[in-house]
Amino acid sequence: MNTLILQPTATADWQTLIKEAEVASHHPLGEDLESYLVFLLIRFMKKAEMANSVLALEFLHSLELAGRVQADQLRDVGDKCLLFAGLFPGRAERRRVRISYFVEMGENAYAHLANMLTQQKLADLYAALRKGFVSLMDVLHAMREIDSENSSLTPLQAHEIWADTASSYALASLNHYTTAIPLYSKISNSKH
Repeated sequence: MNTLILQPTATADWQTLIKEAEVASHHPLGEDLESYLVFLLIRFMKKAEMANSVLALEFLHSLELAGRVQADQLRDVGDKCLLFAGLFPGRAERRRVRISYFVEMGENAYAHLANMLTQQKLADLYAALRKGFVSLMDVLHAMREIDSENSSLTPLQAHEIWADTASSYALASLNHYTTAIPLYSKISNSKH
């Protein structure tokens, strides 16, 4: 993307940016996940208080709730984890946790939500979000790098994410820094 082309709506702008990031990351998301990501970004665009979230406490608290309130809180935890892992990986360093901490918690929140929902279409969506969490994170990383020659991940972040989640985009980012083959990976033992 060499020039900024504004669309008639914020939704169209986000959708265009996500489509470009899908191509850059080699992760086509499909219509449901792409739409979910667009509306997630719109929903959190003006929520600065999200940065103050203590996600582990929010996740544990959500498990004590029931019904719609529990579903909303689990969704918010999964969504925030996705944004932190994909758009704000530096938050993990500041909180002294690995980026995979957000990946695992987000996957767990979406999985729990998928298992508790009775409406099959919604349950399937959250199951797909859990399964595609790393691909969604990769698309968000790619989105950060559009119009940039540099990787948005440090070499340590790229190696950590690759080793912990088998992220293909993190491996490509790592290859941006070196042609050496990393020694450790959970790829063979990965659940992904």
